[in-house]
Amino acid sequence: MVKELIIDSTPNKGVTIALLQDKQLVELNHEQMDDSFSVGDIYMGKIKKIMPGLNAAFVDVGYEKDAFLHYLDLGPQVRSLLKLTRIVKNSNYQVKLLQNLKLEKDIDKAGKISEVLSRGLVMPVQIAKEPISTKGPRLSSDLSFAGRFVVLVPFSNVVSISKKIKGSQERNRLKKIVDSIKPNNVGVIIRTVSEGKGVEELQKDLNDLISKWERFVNRLHEVDPPQRVFGEMDRASTILRDMLTDEFTHIYVNDEQIYEETRSYIKEISPDLERIVKLHKSKKPIFDQYGINKQIKASFGKTVTLPGGAYLIIEHTEALHVIDVNSGNRVSNKENQEENALLVNKEAAKEIARQLRLRDMGGIVVIDFIDMHHAANRRELYNFLKSCMSGDRARHTILPPSKFGLVQITRQRVRPEMNVTTSETCPSCKGTGKIRPSIVLMDDIENNLSYILREQNEKNITVFVHPYIATYIKSGFISKRLSWLIKFGKWIKVKSNTSYYLTEFKFYNSRMEEIKI
Repeated sequence: MVKELIIDSTPNKGVTIALLQDKQLVELNHEQMDDSFSVGDIYMGKIKKIMPGLNAAFVDVGYEKDAFLHYLDLGPQVRSLLKLTRIVKNSNYQVKLLQNLKLEKDIDKAGKISEVLSRGLVMPVQIAKEPISTKGPRLSSDLSFAGRFVVLVPFSNVVSISKKIKGSQERNRLKKIVDSIKPNNVGVIIRTVSEGKGVEELQKDLNDLISKWERFVNRLHEVDPPQRVFGEMDRASTILRDMLTDEFTHIYVNDEQIYEETRSYIKEISPDLERIVKLHKSKKPIFDQYGINKQIKASFGKTVTLPGGAYLIIEHTEALHVIDVNSGNRVSNKENQEENALLVNKEAAKEIARQLRLRDMGGIVVIDFIDMHHAANRRELYNFLKSCMSGDRARHTILPPSKFGLVQITRQRVRPEMNVTTSETCPSCKGTGKIRPSIVLMDDIENNLSYILREQNEKNITVFVHPYIATYIKSGFISKRLSWLIKFGKWIKVKSNTSYYLTEFKFYNSRMEEIKI
């Protein structure tokens, strides 16, 4: 399987990251420049309310709505965390403090939150789920720091290993290595990618995490609620940390700063793969160059068409997601109706597994497959769907088909669902129902150019338009662009953007910042 990462940085709009497997888009992540409250970030929070009925607390972490902290998310060693916070707040931080700290007794699993926390208490909390819909962030005080090969869990001495590492000999080898290098009062989770790795790589990763922990504790006495104490890496680095393997062949970036940061990060974690990072220098938008925009338009929306003629209908509600599988124009005679249903269902299962990752759909998903009468076929479909979902990093559970032919999936939801609008504004009326005469489009562009050049004194203007309009502006012996040169005395760059509707146009300056009219 060939994997590629395409990173598109747009001024004022943030960074969009597309993950391709065998040229097919499987993940799409968008990160705003001012993005905050990301999974893994740690804030100094202040308890605002204790809710005994919910056995939970509401915590102020600086979000517009108080964050939610349930008793089960406190972690068994929350009292040790509170003890460490008090020590650091009242005195100078000592590097060996955690190793020498006397851990408190674990809290009771069936206890009450009012026995542990109180209103006004200040404590570090970690974002477990980003704000979704009308809800604030979900928190945990069971802190963890994720690295490439291991995850550091303070206030524990347990070494656990990913269930995906099957061999008992390899599991014992990794456990012995980590037991010999980890400090006291530090638990470690060994990740799947650690399989086959040696002492040096694991030691370096663990040391990096210990350094992060020490920087975090150092900051505890400097910050007051609701400030951020520790920030997780950006989304691109997180994807690379969790997924980077020899299967990655290219990483394309269109921003020089992000290119240098990405190259530096990969050089640190996997020097052999530094060569795969490439800076996109073409004038063509990076997502157009690699066919991402076309795949986005085809993959999002209510209806998703499958290659064989079948299609999916995807509906979203507040409570769950519903996916209906339709055979479309794929017909069959009565003799092979069951076989045809199985083929369509398997084709749909493969696309559904991709759609769940691509849209980052979480919570409850109900799938209505085409009815099949043979139990063996229903079992085959169930196993095929599980194999298709095996590459999904989000935790999920799949139930076998019910007697009504419905398959239920629960999938971990830690951030808002990726939602891309695929319908386009009417190029004539822009959604108003009334049109402006298309004959005046060139006059509109020219009048705006005149204002920008003469009134705002801008130079090196680039106008972005629909490809059809770009061709019209550039074509002819005396083209529109040439007439603008004669009229304004400046050469206007014209670029096309396939995502624009027919009469849309925008102006950018030399720094590629949009000029607002």
